Amino acid sequence: MPDNLHDTGFLLQNLMEHMTDNIYFKDRQSRFIMVNRAFCEWTGLDCGAVVGKTDFDLFASEHAQQAYADEQRIIETGQPLIGIEEKETWEDGHITWVSTTKMPLKNSDGETIGTFGVSRNITDHKEAELKANYYSEQIRRIKEEMEEDVRMAGELQKTFFPRHYPCFPEGVAPGQSGVGFFHHYHASGLVSGDFCTVRRLSESESGIFLCDVMGHGVRAALGTALICAMVEEISGEAQNPGDFLARMNELLLPIMRQEDMFLYATACYAVFDARSGLLRIANAGHPIPLHSRGGEGGVGWLFGDESVRGPALAIAEGAEYETFDIQLGVGDSVVMYTDGLYEVEDASGEEFGEQRLLAAAQRLAGQSLEALFPALVAEASAYAGGKLDDDVCLVGLHYRKPMQ
Repeated sequence: MPDNLHDTGFLLQNLMEHMTDNIYFKDRQSRFIMVNRAFCEWTGLDCGAVVGKTDFDLFASEHAQQAYADEQRIIETGQPLIGIEEKETWEDGHITWVSTTKMPLKNSDGETIGTFGVSRNITDHKEAELKANYYSEQIRRIKEEMEEDVRMAGELQKTFFPRHYPCFPEGVAPGQSGVGFFHHYHASGLVSGDFCTVRRLSESESGIFLCDVMGHGVRAALGTALICAMVEEISGEAQNPGDFLARMNELLLPIMRQEDMFLYATACYAVFDARSGLLRIANAGHPIPLHSRGGEGGVGWLFGDESVRGPALAIAEGAEYETFDIQLGVGDSVVMYTDGLYEVEDASGEEFGEQRLLAAAQRLAGQSLEALFPALVAEASAYAGGKLDDDVCLVGLHYRKPMQ
């Protein structure tokens, strides 16, 4: 049996017959002078019919011109092209992709007499890549549009909060009002689940409402928009805090407790009479407000009994909320806040907590609400390493003097 292992012609013939990648040799004018079987199958032509042709005879001019320019550059410089991706547009318009390596073809004197190359079909891989890139771009675009919508929603949500506060008696300058109001709002994201409002109810009465919708992001923000609208709708029932919360619970329950959605909100609502100094308040699962007493009275909880908290809104049908009467003295302040102010944690996972919040308020006693609110937020933020992960809202009143 003859030994053909050292017969280069035999080896080349086997390579050309059995290699599944396309192999081709070209002269200096980029005309095919030899191709393998796989190349013929790729083009659908007999191998003999390919010889003498150029890429311009097989492909659309876009690909043929690029291939010609690449090969002429190889002939001129002697520099190969290795592993390039080529888009092949055929004369009938269909597109294939190949990974190609092209080398200079040299004679025995080292002169470049043409080129040769190997091309591997990567059409399926490339189409999958292009499709993935397309979907990635679509997702990026949709994400940008959604972020822009959420940013706009965040700006609109800021309009829910008080832009000015009622004065008592009506018409006096804010600094001359018998009651001073203030709120502070910090959203952990573009939109928030916290909401507060301060409204004039009568010649001497104001209503202060604060709520915190569970969760974060758009779902919680939609909840605050719903509650904001309901505050307007039931404003005529706002004189009795307990009845007001019960009515809000009645309206929210069928909307927030659907099969595919579960939302609830905690809330606190107070009515203050600037003439008598009487504060009437009801609580729907919300943190107990702080009470700063004028003079040397110190700072404590407005209620000493946790049982004053009724159920959160949209939790139970027919929920009732008790109204409590508290007489404020001149110089007193009441501060309502959401739980994002004290549920922050330090690096070890320990919560800031209501007792640390109370201690901070006691250290800061005597400050105006305008100074107190950002100071309390700063204390909680510092405890958490400089970042608040939840929405925070504070709203309160300072009783300066009885309205005459």
